[in-house]
Amino acid sequence: MKQKSTEDLENILQSTHNGGLASFLEDNAPELVDAAKPFSSYMHQIIKRNGMTQQDVFLAADFPERYGYKLLAEEKRTKQRDYILRICYAANMTLDETQRALALYGMGKLYARIPRDAVLMVAFNQHKGSILDVNALLAEHKMETLRTCGNLE
Repeated sequence: MKQKSTEDLENILQSTHNGGLASFLEDNAPELVDAAKPFSSYMHQIIKRNGMTQQDVFLAADFPERYGYKLLAEEKRTKQRDYILRICYAANMTLDETQRALALYGMGKLYARIPRDAVLMVAFNQHKGSILDVNALLAEHKMETLRTCGNLE
């Protein structure tokens, strides 16, 4: 069964009244994120939908697996937005999905008026290549590359 978009769910909610909330929540349970760990729930849905494993994502992100698992499970927190961006890019997430992931994690979304963010937005929209290609694009425009976790690059 095809996953419903957020827009689809919002359209359903426009015509849902208080008495229909229980039915909405039950009928759409697989589409909703876990309120206790919204970022974790959302990321797991996206990774699964994209036919990947967490290990695939961490390898593509050039990210330590143990730390990555803890971030995705929300056992550890980071203040480094670049870490979340690496994981999102490696998970083949769209710009909209990435913006939502950043918001669910409690981080600022990419903002078009910030030059580095603008370059990253183009990278997510085009989604060509690997993290190394994203870093090359940033370097080409004389901007700081995506921060690594540890001594990986």
